[in-house]
Amino acid sequence: MQIFIGGIGCFWDETEYQDVPGIISTECGYCGGKNPTVSYEQVCGGDTEHIEVVKVTFDPEIISYEDITRLFFKIHDPTTLNRQGPNVGYQYRSEIFYTNDDEKKSAEKILDEVNKELNGKVVTVIRKEKNYCKAEEYHQKYFEKRNKR
Repeated sequence: MQIFIGGIGCFWDETEYQDVPGIISTECGYCGGKNPTVSYEQVCGGDTEHIEVVKVTFDPEIISYEDITRLFFKIHDPTTLNRQGPNVGYQYRSEIFYTNDDEKKSAEKILDEVNKELNGKVVTVIRKEKNYCKAEEYHQKYFEKRNKR
């Protein structure tokens, strides 16, 4: 199994990864900040440097890291700086976190492709994974839980 971690404004976008062949699971979390653990309230405060992310576990025999990266770019607007829809702030930036050099190279390759398609307007950042932590349980599968009421 392999992992992809991406932030596109709000981690509730985890639903976009459902029913994709090869994707095993998703987890909402925070990544990129100064501390190894944070809360939703702290991240919303804007000074932790964390962003809301979705951690995607997938089977690379079925779907590639590059294909998941392409999906990441399709499910949000990578040309808006620190904003997605109504969510505004540094914690809502578009970012991919890699864990090894192969992931970094793949992410950079796809980012370059998308950036050419979008005339150089992509603001997505690619950085090494830093201080990932799982979000609170009430954020996990948020829409599934909410629609069952």
